[in-house]
Amino acid sequence: MLRYTLRQLEYFVAVGETGSIARAAERINVSSPSISAAITQLEKEFGLPLFVRQHAQGLSLTQGGRQMIEQARRVLREAAALMDIAGDISGLVRGPLSVGCLLTFAQLVLPALRRGFEQRYPEVRLRQCELNQVEIFSALRRSEIDVALTYDLDVPADLQFTALLRLPPFALMAIEHPLSGRETVSIDDLKNHPMVLLDLPLSADYFLSFFDAVASKPMIAERTRDMAVMRSLVANNFGYSIANVRPLSDVSPDGNPIRCVPISGRVRPMRMGLLTAQDADRANAVRAFIDYGKDLVRNGRLNRIGGEALV
Repeated sequence: MLRYTLRQLEYFVAVGETGSIARAAERINVSSPSISAAITQLEKEFGLPLFVRQHAQGLSLTQGGRQMIEQARRVLREAAALMDIAGDISGLVRGPLSVGCLLTFAQLVLPALRRGFEQRYPEVRLRQCELNQVEIFSALRRSEIDVALTYDLDVPADLQFTALLRLPPFALMAIEHPLSGRETVSIDDLKNHPMVLLDLPLSADYFLSFFDAVASKPMIAERTRDMAVMRSLVANNFGYSIANVRPLSDVSPDGNPIRCVPISGRVRPMRMGLLTAQDADRANAVRAFIDYGKDLVRNGRLNRIGGEALV
């Protein structure tokens, strides 16, 4: 007779992946004492310690815990598959759904998309996390997330991308920047001006690749991994920057005006879309989320960030 639950296994996996009961509690929106009690109960039932408690470093999996967590993930995946079969039979979309989003535009897109989806499918328990592109690839392969809203940036062959929007690049500038009055600017125009680089994995390589076409390198004055910080640096005239998602306001986070100027010439646009592991869209909730994203684009509700619909 089983003396543990799927919920306890879910807590175990969350602690194993985050390395902390507090972070796991925040991730799955459950109290820390509930998670701690579940881990203690699992260790009692399995008859072995799952974690090494290190006060300064949090919790780390024991050798036995590393083996158990892989099996726990498989059990949870099989349980989710049972839910999908039930959903196919009943026509219902329900169960857990973990959604990742590229952190450069998560604040502009994900909350509204999530709210609308949850209103349409109230029986889905959705969890979100903001990641860079490399972290998204890893999280999908490890089944830590089910689907991610991101760019088609160096997408590996073992992952599946559904395009939603085509987003050409543009330059962000302070009002007093010497190029801010132009209708468009070229990379040749920009190369001799200071640049604020959004320095995230793969994204930075994409922006820097534009300068290869003019056999030049940008004058990088500042680097940041934070989109809001980048916009404030630009607005205070530390340099221009390049992005693909238009801010919804022409004011930076610190209250200064900012201009978006389209970049002319042969510069590759990004495509925003939904990324999954191969065949992940067989799951009811994942399939419903992809269809909902397409509906938002068709209805023009995602297009406020710029770009051209691809569905």
